[in-house]
Amino acid sequence: MAPPFVRANVREMQGYTPGEQPALGERVVKLNTNENPFEPSPRVMKAIQQVEPEMLRRYPSPRADRFRHAAAKVLGISPEMILAGNGSDDILTIATRTFVAPGGVLAAPDPTYSLYPVLARLEQATFAPVPWDKDWSLPTEALLDSRADAIYLANPNAPSGTFVSPTKVAELARQFPGVLLIDEAYADFADDNCLALVRDYANVVIVRTMSKAYSLAGLRFGYAVGKWDGDTFVVNVTGFNDKGWLDDGGHPRSEAMRVTERWRRRDFGHMDIEFTFEDSKMYTKPWTVTIPFVLLPDTDIIENVCENEKDVEHVFFGGTKPK
Repeated sequence: MAPPFVRANVREMQGYTPGEQPALGERVVKLNTNENPFEPSPRVMKAIQQVEPEMLRRYPSPRADRFRHAAAKVLGISPEMILAGNGSDDILTIATRTFVAPGGVLAAPDPTYSLYPVLARLEQATFAPVPWDKDWSLPTEALLDSRADAIYLANPNAPSGTFVSPTKVAELARQFPGVLLIDEAYADFADDNCLALVRDYANVVIVRTMSKAYSLAGLRFGYAVGKWDGDTFVVNVTGFNDKGWLDDGGHPRSEAMRVTERWRRRDFGHMDIEFTFEDSKMYTKPWTVTIPFVLLPDTDIIENVCENEKDVEHVFFGGTKPK
């Protein structure tokens, strides 16, 4: 029994049961986690052997830029469409947290990957299993009737190994108002895939892994592909400093208003965030102010927009201030 300080919905969960891993060298025929029985490419092993200590000491590129550019070349897409993560399970966790709100609904044809209901419950959402139609065909109407916020489709499906054609998936994407996430962990073993759908449908997200066909399960590396701007970051308001943004009267400083207005004129997305200050060295009583923030692209563009360092002194991009 979990202790009382654990969230109630987590205490009540059964959790996800991962496949048992035998000790190295133990002679077993292992089928429980669908690992590739063949070794990784010799080129992979050579690259791993050339890893330098400095590469391990430092954090990696937060956007995995080298991978994104290499994968984009292979897939024939833009690098900005790729989001890398620690395995496809990490990507699925991020997706659930992003697209399924507490109290929302995550649907999937069933039976399927047993992690999906666990991710829904972690977000205090409902998992709606929808039985496959006869011959494992896609239950489009039943999925639409679930009124879900997101639909996860493992394609090819685990554990059945069956495949839904991109044409049928496109019919669902066209009618579904939420996010349709296509989990293509086993796409390399199929005759077709749904990658082309991300160009036509903004609500389609493809998730892939290096664990299966590339024999790299031990690296835990996965990625997602979608029709988003992967270089867009929301301003990190944790770095907000009232002295930098506000004048002596408690209003946004003119230069802050000027810069954000210039960003808005360049068609960057924007939002207004209301802050209530209850403890400030500048003021003696609680007060509220609405400050304009913007959704900013990468810092190379920012440096061309801002006139000087002072303009961006208190704006942070994904945790990193432009130099």
